[in-house]
Amino acid sequence: QVQLVESGGGLVQAGGSLRLACAASGRTSSTYTMGWFRQAPGKEREFVAAIRWSDDIIRYSDSVEGRFTVSRDSAKNTVYLQMNSLKPEDTAVYSCALDRSFTISTTADAYEYWGQGTQVTVSS
Repeated sequence: QVQLVESGGGLVQAGGSLRLACAASGRTSSTYTMGWFRQAPGKEREFVAAIRWSDDIIRYSDSVEGRFTVSRDSAKNTVYLQMNSLKPEDTAVYSCALDRSFTISTTADAYEYWGQGTQVTVSS
């Protein structure tokens, strides 16, 4: 089993920044992908970003590229999502997820393990 615990959500004004963290524990392996997804009220879950642990290959959604940065700390088994220039439309519950495959998927169904989610609210 794998456990994922997110932290770092909160309330911020438009144009501000937040950094989310997701700590993984349990039976992780050296080849896996960590993804970030978000879901706003009344909307479907949306891919945000993902990083492949073995080689740091990263993918971003078009809506966040250039504003968000995903990174990892191998020693802490933690992935981060630095969110800058936040907009009200970024308001959502953000969840991290782990996919124990080599493919960097943007589809939620590909991810086997999920964190509990953390609320990000951007005020205008």
